[in-house]
Amino acid sequence: TIGDLAMHFLEKAGIMVVKVMSKFEMRRLSQAVGARLLATFTAPTVEDLGSCDSVDVREIGGKSVTVFEQENDDSKLSTIVLRGATQNVLDDLERAVDDGVNVYKALTKDGRYVSGGGSCEMELQKELTLIAEKVSGLDQYAMRKFATSFEAVPRILAEVSGYNGNDVVTQLQADHSAGKKFSGVSVDDGSTRDVIEAGIVDAHTVKYWAIKLATDTAVTVLSVDQI
Repeated sequence: TIGDLAMHFLEKAGIMVVKVMSKFEMRRLSQAVGARLLATFTAPTVEDLGSCDSVDVREIGGKSVTVFEQENDDSKLSTIVLRGATQNVLDDLERAVDDGVNVYKALTKDGRYVSGGGSCEMELQKELTLIAEKVSGLDQYAMRKFATSFEAVPRILAEVSGYNGNDVVTQLQADHSAGKKFSGVSVDDGSTRDVIEAGIVDAHTVKYWAIKLATDTAVTVLSVDQI
């Protein structure tokens, strides 16, 4: 809290005071304005001070919000305000934004792409099946089943878009067998298309970890003899 005497002198000097109760929000605010957090009452140095182009109070969604706005583009932080009719809509929007931000973050570390729309998974399915044919015994059966599991991604893409997943997967299998390794699901009409020409790609890092974690989970479950 801020004492009444302190508030009196702050108002007299024309200094605005903002109470930030959360330590996390305080760190974000200090990064946004380029200031340092001071735990003592010593006089701040020039390096400790930050700056902000505009500070005002606005009403967003019926709530009064203090907005710190920078006019330049070199600010380290930004705030995205999401609004929706229901909590479920807001949760979906939050997940979408979070996924997009994390994918962009991953691309700054590894800029490699793979084809999207289920084409990468179908090409992996084809190549793994060809490798399995050269293996004998029960290992071939396990490798074939592992290859078949990759069909789940294009099948789900087709089904959530309102199309028959089996038909789309069958067409993708024919396309990839014919050498069309970039053929993926077209959610517009339920057909297949060249996803590279359409600009549909996935981050290599995201795809790598998705396959690795899913495989590790399946192996862990299969290794459990009793629950």
